Amino acid sequence: MKLKFAMIVMALAAMGPSRDAPPPEPQPAITPRAERPRPASPEELAGPAETAETEAPQLEYGADEVTPADFLWRARPVVVFADTPDDPSFVEQMRALRGQPGMLLERDVVVIVDSDPSMGSIWRRQLHPRGFSLVVMDKDGQVKQRKPLPWDVREISRAIDRFPLRRQEMGRAGVVP
Repeated sequence: MKLKFAMIVMALAAMGPSRDAPPPEPQPAITPRAERPRPASPEELAGPAETAETEAPQLEYGADEVTPADFLWRARPVVVFADTPDDPSFVEQMRALRGQPGMLLERDVVVIVDSDPSMGSIWRRQLHPRGFSLVVMDKDGQVKQRKPLPWDVREISRAIDRFPLRRQEMGRAGVVP
C-alpha cells in the first residue's frame, strides 16, 4: 500500500504545474508610514556584518517613536521601563543591552526604551509596568517574560531561544534546538 502511494506521489510530482494556469499576480508593496521611522526588517537586522562601511541597523527605539504593531511578525521587542532615566536598574540594563548587540540582532530583537511615565506611551498603556520593568515579547506580539530586575544579554538570549517561534526559526536554519 505504501509503495502504491509513493508511486502516485512521484507521478504527480513529475507532472509539474499546469501550463494552462495563469502566472501568479505580483503582490502590491506596502509603503511605510511617513510620520514614524520604519523599524528594521529581520533581513536588515541580519545584514552583512563583514563590511565596516555598512551602517549598523537600529537596535534601540524610544517608546514614542514606534508602536507594537510596527514589529508584529518582524522583530521581538524587549521593552525597558523605568520611572526616570537615572534609575540604577535602568542604567545597568541599558549598559548591558548596548554592550552586546550582536546576540540581540541574531534573534531579531529591538529594544524599546520608556523612562518617562508622564508621556503615557502605548507601550505603558498595554503592558502596565511598575517602576523598573523588563518585558520580553515575541514576534506574535505576546508577552513572554516580565522581569523586575535587570537581565544580561545572555539570559535574554537563552529565554528567547526557548520561545516556540524562535525554535521554528532555528529549525528552518538547520540548527537543532
